Parts: sequence; C-alpha cells; structure tokens
Amino acid sequence: MDEVGGYIDAELNERLLGILSTKENVNLETLGFGDESKKYRAIITPIDIAGERLGTLFEYRCETEYDIDDIILTEYGTTVVGLEMMRSVNEESAEEAEGTAEEGTKTEYPLTITTYDYDGNEIETTYEKAPEKVIAVYQGSIETMLSLGLEDRLVATAGLDNEVPDDLKEAFSKTNYLDEFTPSLETVTMLEPDMILSWSSLFSDKNLGNVTDWIDKGCNTYYNTNTRPDGDRTLENEFTDILNLGKIFDVQDKAQAIVDDAKAVIDKTLTATADVEEKPSVMVLEPLGEDITNYGAKSLGGDMVTQLGATLANPDASTAGKEDIIAANPDVIFVVYMPYAGDDPETVKESQLAVIKDDEALQSLDAVKNGRVYPIMLSEMYASATRTQDGIETFAKGLYPDVNLD
Repeated sequence: MDEVGGYIDAELNERLLGILSTKENVNLETLGFGDESKKYRAIITPIDIAGERLGTLFEYRCETEYDIDDIILTEYGTTVVGLEMMRSVNEESAEEAEGTAEEGTKTEYPLTITTYDYDGNEIETTYEKAPEKVIAVYQGSIETMLSLGLEDRLVATAGLDNEVPDDLKEAFSKTNYLDEFTPSLETVTMLEPDMILSWSSLFSDKNLGNVTDWIDKGCNTYYNTNTRPDGDRTLENEFTDILNLGKIFDVQDKAQAIVDDAKAVIDKTLTATADVEEKPSVMVLEPLGEDITNYGAKSLGGDMVTQLGATLANPDASTAGKEDIIAANPDVIFVVYMPYAGDDPETVKESQLAVIKDDEALQSLDAVKNGRVYPIMLSEMYASATRTQDGIETFAKGLYPDVNLD
C-alpha cells in the first residue's frame, strides 16, 4: 500500500465498535491493515456519552508506544469531542422539532370556518387573514380573546356580567369597553369591525344586526355554539369554539393549551375515581323566582356532570318542582347562582343555596341531610368559554369530596 491507512478492512468499523474501553499500543495488523503496518501502534478510545456510543477515536504512530499520559490525554479529548457531538445533535433535533411544531400549528389562509345565523342555520365564513378590528360582546367572548392574547385586535368590548378574572384584568384594561351593555347596530356600524364575536341572541336586527348582512359587508361573525337555538349544549362545543378562534387568529398553540388543560381535569378525575363503585346521582338546579330550572342531559352543566362519571337524577326535564326533586332524591345538588354587576356575589350565592337547603319540604333529601348541596356559578357552566375548566373543577370537587384530585 502507498501509505498507512490507504486500505482499511471492510469490517473495521464493526471491530472498533467491539472495543468498549481504551486500548493502547494496538498492532494495526490485528485490525486488518497490511504487513507494512507492523511498525505502527494505535490507541483506540470509544466516544461514549451518557451510555450512547457516538463514535471511536483512532490514533496511530510509528514505533513509539503510548504511555499513561497519552491515555489520559486521549480519554479527555474523547470526552470533549463527545460532549460537543451530543450538543450539536441535541440542537439539531430541537430545531427540527420546533420547525415541525410551528409548521403543524400555523394557520393557512384563506380559512373557512362554520358558524351559524340567528336562527341556528349553518353558515360558512372565509377569512383571508386574521381579523384586526374585532367587537367582542358578552363575558365568554371577551375572556376568550383576552386568554388568547388578542386584546390588541379588539376595537371594542361590551356586555360584562362580572369582572374578568384577575389574570386578565391588565389585558382588559387596554380595551375600549363601551357604555352600552348591548351595542346598537348604529354603534357597531360606526366602529367598522371586520369580525363580531358574541352570542346567537344578539345577532338580530334590533341588536348587533343580521349575520348574513355583516358577512356581505366583509365582516365575519362568530357566536358561542352553545347559544345556538335548539342545539345541545356540550363540552365539545366549547372546546371547538376555542380551537376555531385559535385557527382564525393563528394562535392555535394557545387555544390548544386551554382545551388540553380543561380535558386534563376530566382525565385526572376519572383516573382518581376509577375505584369508586357507586358514582353519585346529581341534579343541577337554578331557582328563578317561583320556578326551578333543571339542567339536564342536553345542557352544558349536565354534560360536565356525566363526563365526570356521575349520573343525572332527572336528565330529561328542563324544570323541576319540589315533588320532582323529592322523587329524584339526588345524592348531590348543585345550585346555580349568578351575581350581576353591582351584586354582592356572596349574598347572591347564599340566597340561592337557601332556596334548597332551608326549604322544609326538601329536608328529607339525601343531599340536604348529608350536606352535599354546593354552589356553582352560571358562567362556569353556561356558554362558559374559557371558564369551562373552572366549571369542571367545581363539579369534580363537589362530586368527589373525599378523593384527592390535586
């Protein structure tokens, strides 16, 4: 051969990989080199970091043998080289993962989204880009936009029943909150929005205006699906609305995180209560003057309860008299309350609870006798948007007070 290393046995790499620790003064002939390599000696050191074989350091020289200092220097060198190789590989993998994640969650415009008109008929709307002048009316609409970090896209907000949560107050302070609780068509028109976000009941001619008229003018509309006339109210609808807004504004990662956090509460609850043989029966009741609303199987509150593993004691009725409640005799009762602007929340809550807890006719109920009558705020279980997780947690804690859900 013309020079040492000019020819290497085809199986050399396998032989090197078979060396698991430093070998000094190796005869090159044993590695498949020719007769002329007899005067050379090699030192071979595996490049092994965190149990992963990254390569092999192979050095050789003529006649002079390697001593302990050479071995120390070689092993130090392989450590440095190995760490640098590992860093490079990790950085490359991280960049690839980040690129894949960004590509997977980026909205491609034009984007078509299905929403509904005032009567609940499906309508397809197309977005050429993310809206920049949005009017958000009602609690859930405003809080969803703020939770997605989109306060800079809000040209106006209106219709808050309660203060926004503390973590959203700073963002909310940057918005233009209107004096009109429900803005008139004239007010909305003057603001020249390119999107209106609200509830179905407001998209009438006497309020925000007709959905199709706005779309014809180049302004898209979207409303909370759980306010659609005659539609079932479900958790999936709330999640879909949040994810759709994430797509519309190209903030899909934020939207997905909100939904994932809410679903995680359900999963954690079901896991923690897997060994609970008898799941509680439940009624979700809202006293309204002389009447009591019953949130059954087609309500969002009812869907939350059943997805948490409990059963509805009266799933089909929309109202419940005292006789109905006594006949159902649920293990747990959730009493719905709703403090509006200017109300003292504690006073409203205690007043609603007293309708059930203090009624002489209802003292025989298991829920009353066992102290299992709990409050839940309406905004946590009706068109709840980003408060959906709060509602799930409230129900879970009342359903399974003896189970650690943290």
